[in-house]
Amino acid sequence: MTHEEIWHAIELFAHEHNMSCSGLARRSGLDPTTFNKSKRFSKYEQPRWPSTGSIAKIITATNSNPQDFFKFISADYRKN
Repeated sequence: MTHEEIWHAIELFAHEHNMSCSGLARRSGLDPTTFNKSKRFSKYEQPRWPSTGSIAKIITATNSNPQDFFKFISADYRKN
């Protein structure tokens, strides 16, 4: 599981629930900018990973389960 794959999974998960990444964050009780592309790397170009807490919140807010989210990291979705 790479940095790029986990962020792509968040984008796909939001799309599956007919939301933007900011809409998904807002619905989950997070700051709307939590999943912005500009926040995925530090100013020193170090990758920033979403927290497990943030992932848990988006799963809960969409009445989903972890498999619903993590399926987007599978080989079938990596090529998208």
